[in-house]
Amino acid sequence: MATRLKESQLHELLYQALETELGGIQVYETAIECAVDDDLRDEWESYLEQTKNHREVLLEVFERLGLDPERTTPGRNVVEHIGRALVEAMKLALKSASPEAAELVATECVVLAETKDHHNWELIGLVADECDGLMKEPLKAAHDEVEVEEDHHLYHTKGWSRELWAKSLGLSNVLPPPEESKNVESAIEAARAEQARNRMM
Repeated sequence: MATRLKESQLHELLYQALETELGGIQVYETAIECAVDDDLRDEWESYLEQTKNHREVLLEVFERLGLDPERTTPGRNVVEHIGRALVEAMKLALKSASPEAAELVATECVVLAETKDHHNWELIGLVADECDGLMKEPLKAAHDEVEVEEDHHLYHTKGWSRELWAKSLGLSNVLPPPEESKNVESAIEAARAEQARNRMM
């Protein structure tokens, strides 16, 4: 399939992706403060370190493509605003709600942040598959390094949020969530883990 890559839009994607990682660091730092469950806190601490590495991976891409990581774009500004709002939401919950309620808010904020993050890297992977020339290798290398961790962050935190919400509602729950024991790393595996949870209770 012949494609004509819109380079300016790829740059926009990369600026948004970098801002998502920068905001993700702040989101995880705040979410860790909200964590009540020790296993969840440990998981988020590992995700924080991985997110810091994802930032470095992107900065290397920027260097290889000759992009200025300090440049702002309208889309990047929006991503920054959303990241700040997620951090502010968690801080509000810490001040005004019970520790367990703040933890639930944090799981939802992480899921929202990771949904955008996962989307960015999925698109970077699509570009790497279809482009050629000087862009292909750095984008493919970055995507291959980060993709599995991004899947892990999104699907595992969704599992934590579901099960902690179930617990808060007085419903049967599986903690740690089945995504943990089944080491979910894809959408298909996440769907199977949800189906398996009833057999685990």
